[in-house]
Order: sequence, then C-alpha cells, then structure tokens
Amino acid sequence: MTTTLLRTAGELHARTRTGRRVVVMTMGALHEGHATLIRTARGIAGPDGEVVVTVFVNPLQFGKGEDLDRYPRTLDADLKIAEQAGADAVFAPAADEVYPGGEPQVRISAGPMGERLEGSSRPGHFDGMLTVVGKLLHLTRPDVALYGQKDAQQLALIRRMVRDLNFGVEIVGVPTVREEDGLALSSRNRYLSAKERHTALALSQALFAGRDRHAAQEALRARAREVPATRARAEALSAIGESRAAADAHAVSKAVPGAAAAIRAAARLVLDEAARLDPPLKLDYLALVDPSDFTDIDDDFTGEAVLAVAARVGTTRLIDNVPLTFGTFGAAS
Repeated sequence: MTTTLLRTAGELHARTRTGRRVVVMTMGALHEGHATLIRTARGIAGPDGEVVVTVFVNPLQFGKGEDLDRYPRTLDADLKIAEQAGADAVFAPAADEVYPGGEPQVRISAGPMGERLEGSSRPGHFDGMLTVVGKLLHLTRPDVALYGQKDAQQLALIRRMVRDLNFGVEIVGVPTVREEDGLALSSRNRYLSAKERHTALALSQALFAGRDRHAAQEALRARAREVPATRARAEALSAIGESRAAADAHAVSKAVPGAAAAIRAAARLVLDEAARLDPPLKLDYLALVDPSDFTDIDDDFTGEAVLAVAARVGTTRLIDNVPLTFGTFGAAS
C-alpha cells in the first residue's frame, strides 16, 4: 500500500469513497502509539474503507510559553509510519488551509469541563483543540474518528462536542500504549534526558499504585460480603494481606465500594518520593475524576472513573491516566 500525501481539502474530497472513512488526528511526530491508532482504524475501515491520518500542529492549542516552536515536525518519517500502519492518505494541510484569513474569530468553547485539570493549567487549550477538531472533522468528513485514551480529558471533550453539537461521526477511544518500562508513549518523551526519563517513570508508577490499591479495596469488599461470620470475615481479610481492615471486618463489609481518598494517597506517595529525586518531578495535579465531566469523585462513587496525573520533569510537561471501575468488585479496566 502506498500512502498518498494530501495538502488541501479539495484533494481529499476528490478521492473516491467506497466504504467507511476512518480518521486519526495527530500533530505529527508519529510513534508507536499513533501507529496503534492507525492499525485500529484500518481494522475498523476494513478492506473497502479508507484510513486518513491528519498531521497538523495546531497553534490555537498552545499557550504563552508552551512548546509550539520546538514541537517536532517530522513529516517524512510520519509518512513512513502511517504507510507501514496501513493508512491510505495523510492529510497535512498548511495553516492557511485550516484557518483561511488567519486565526478564526468564532471558536468552539469547551465550557466548564474544559476549565478543569488540563484546562486550568493551560487556559484556552481546549477551546483551541475543539476548534481545530471541529474544523478537521468538517474537512475530512469521516464516518469514524479515533483518539488515544492517554489524552483522557481531550477525548471526553470531543465526545461531548460531537454529542452536544450533533456531529454525524462515531468517536472511538483507543487504550494508551506504553513503553516496556511503563512510560506512556508521547511525542514529548524525546525531550527527556536519561535522568529525566528515570524521574518521569513516577507518573505511571503512581497511577499503577493507585490502580493496585483500588483492586485491593474491591477485592476486600467482595471477600467481606462473601463471608457471613464476623470472625471468619476478619480471618479472610487478613489472609489477603489487609490485617488493618480485618480488625474491623464489619466496617469493611458496610463500606462503599472503593475509597477514593486511599487511591489518591497511594498514588501521591509515589509522586512525593519522585519530588525528591534529581531532577525532581514537579507535580501539576493528581485527580480521580468522573470522565463525564472531569469533576472529583467521592467515596460513594460507583461507575467508570479516571485517575489522572500531570507533572513537569525539567522543561517537559507530561500527562498520563488509567481508567478505574468502582462498584463491581473487580480490578481496574
């Protein structure tokens, strides 16, 4: 398969469509995480469909002092990765193709949800992101669009925009791709020195610690409900390594599924240790939120949640998250 490079929407619209068009939106600097998105898109599109990868570094979503100028631009390499992963076309428009006449006067607002977490740290970021996603959805006219779950708040906002503004497109989230040591793949990882990378591992390690704590809590409550006698319940809880909880088995049996505060504390312990490394990790936020609106959850929450973290190591800002499910007495999804 030869991947075609397209520079204008006119070129894209002139292509013959026989099946579903599936779009993967990127800012370039493609890596294995993007390749996974493209391969997933290829499977959704099937042999008769079309996979289009967009490459556009959107100036609207970079704030003052952020890395727009140094953001990597590697179109030749991106074309090779896209082709190997199964893309039919790469749509790499110039800024004046996306924003004819300069920056748009009318933009899409992310609303209150876009002011939390990433939005608080990067004011205006999500307005710029949704504006370009909206424009690219109109320019590429896909049936399905794929986005990575690593940018959980971005994915949630895109889903909300598509639903609230009646875009006729299906949005699919694809699980985060990680390197062998657990670090989430990101175009910004290339900025990290060896020592900075070592410190950066604390992001995923903190999330995994929180996830493990969540799984232990769910298992405790499941076991507590299964054992009717207080004494036997205490022994069962103790056997799985929670002697403190076993000391009050009755309280555990009555507790709500999953303690949000304990999960945050387990993750925070790892991050606090990383803050003492050289170079140190400088935490921006750690949050356990409802993905429908990215507000904090409390200890009686049930359903899907996201444990999210953002931090800076040296001059590089990184984000990561893991999904958790509360109230099913199972491990994290």
